[in-house]
Amino acid sequence: MTYVITQTCCSDATCVAVCPVNCIHPTPEERAFAGTEMLYIDPKSCIDCGACADACPVDAISPADRLTGAQARYAEVNAAYYADAEPAGVAEGSPNFHAWGAPAFERTLPADFGRLRVAVVGTGPAGMYAAEDLLLHTDAEVTLIDRLPVAGGLVRYGVAPDHPATKRIGDSFARFHTHPRVRMLLGAEVGKDVTVEEVAAHHDAVVYAVGASGDRRLGVPGEELAGSISATAFVAWYNGHPDGAPDGIDLSAERVVVVGTGNVALDVARILVSDPDELAGTDIADHALAALRAGKVREVVLLGRRGPEHAACTRPELLALSHLPGVELVVDDHDPRIGEALAAAGPQDKAALLRDAARERVDWSRPPAAEGDRRIVFRFHSAPEEVCGEGAVRGIRVTGGEGGAEIGAGMVLRAIGYRGVPVPGLPFDTVTGTVPHEAGRVAGRPGTYVVGWIKRGPSGGIGANRACAAETVGTLLADAVAGALPAPEHSAKAFQRLVRRRNRHIVDARGLAAIERAELARGSRGGRPRSKLVTVPELLAASKSRLTSTH
Repeated sequence: MTYVITQTCCSDATCVAVCPVNCIHPTPEERAFAGTEMLYIDPKSCIDCGACADACPVDAISPADRLTGAQARYAEVNAAYYADAEPAGVAEGSPNFHAWGAPAFERTLPADFGRLRVAVVGTGPAGMYAAEDLLLHTDAEVTLIDRLPVAGGLVRYGVAPDHPATKRIGDSFARFHTHPRVRMLLGAEVGKDVTVEEVAAHHDAVVYAVGASGDRRLGVPGEELAGSISATAFVAWYNGHPDGAPDGIDLSAERVVVVGTGNVALDVARILVSDPDELAGTDIADHALAALRAGKVREVVLLGRRGPEHAACTRPELLALSHLPGVELVVDDHDPRIGEALAAAGPQDKAALLRDAARERVDWSRPPAAEGDRRIVFRFHSAPEEVCGEGAVRGIRVTGGEGGAEIGAGMVLRAIGYRGVPVPGLPFDTVTGTVPHEAGRVAGRPGTYVVGWIKRGPSGGIGANRACAAETVGTLLADAVAGALPAPEHSAKAFQRLVRRRNRHIVDARGLAAIERAELARGSRGGRPRSKLVTVPELLAASKSRLTSTH
């Protein structure tokens, strides 16, 4: 029985490296890899060895005969990817089952290559993939720095709580937190506690993996009204980010409008209408779970400027949304182009996944879904023109149909993209929201590099950071071999003393482990897998705990 890759695929291609018959595509060497939504197993070539499932960091791979419910669709999704592909042949008499490319050894270093001391600023996926590459392929010493007193970045604060399998990538990264060549300085902010120049003066190289914590604006009147917020802030709120106020979100409205149709927009919509009892089995922040239980949201409207064929979400996430228990999926049929696009969609098109959704011309002057019902409404070919209200959001005026419409809503969430913010001391491109670079090397700053969203912009999921980090680390090592890295002026211990002198609340690997134990213990007492600590004082207090058991 063939194996199948499912919704939670992170596309980091660990499975590709272990497959003995080259039946997982696209591979990092193929052009399609850069834009793929997920990876796919060829059912005709798979030999059922299970190596890919063992290697997968997010448990996204299962035998086809074990898939149930909505997951069973992924057997068809994998097979469809290869439906029109030409069979890959092998030379006659070859011992191989499948065609292979020439082997590549990208981390070949001189025998006398010296030990590097590298700082990685940011402990999300991009930073940890860079650290992993350095630790596994060189004998570098790595200093992990994060402005928050806990590690994880996007994995902890960006992945939706009802995607626990995706969060398991954090376990792969966590094994490096206690690596003998790693030092952790959590709670230290570059640009505040220490300068860019000071970090550089204590390391051979510095890799900035600071992500894209800002958000894009709609640019319409009324955007500043109370109840008009970014999806960035909402995601941070339900994931317990210390920057968000626990009581900062009001869920008393029956209808919420989300501007955007990307994966973040779908995450937000799904959390808003999910059964709180189901969410109680996740690590969603306690305050968010309580607010959702008491909230009145019954309908979420997803607003897309273009048609269903151009929805920004991935097929796996849209497929999962269409099988959300107890939630009706509706397409507002206000424009004839919508029905035409759904009818014309091919089996590999995202729009085809909405073909079975209910279609109606929604009367926005009426209240949302009936009492007790929950639904998500897609309104395509519709752009925001004004957020309406006096002092607080009353609704949103949008284009589309005959003269547009005003959709009554008590909250408007903009989910139209993240944006990088400047790092004090580094160059910054205000147009792209990134640090200017060449293959990861920061322009005009020898020994300084970037990786992740601050390097390439807010595109690509967790796994995309692996290839991104490989490029940056490759550039860094090439510079080291060429003798282009400035020698550090001070020692690693001197840097630790400097940071701790500036900030007395630094968390190291032992403190991080104590936070982990405290959160698991809190969750266990409440019958949940984890109960997050959501303020900096709570995290710092837990980091000093001597608790040795989760019970």
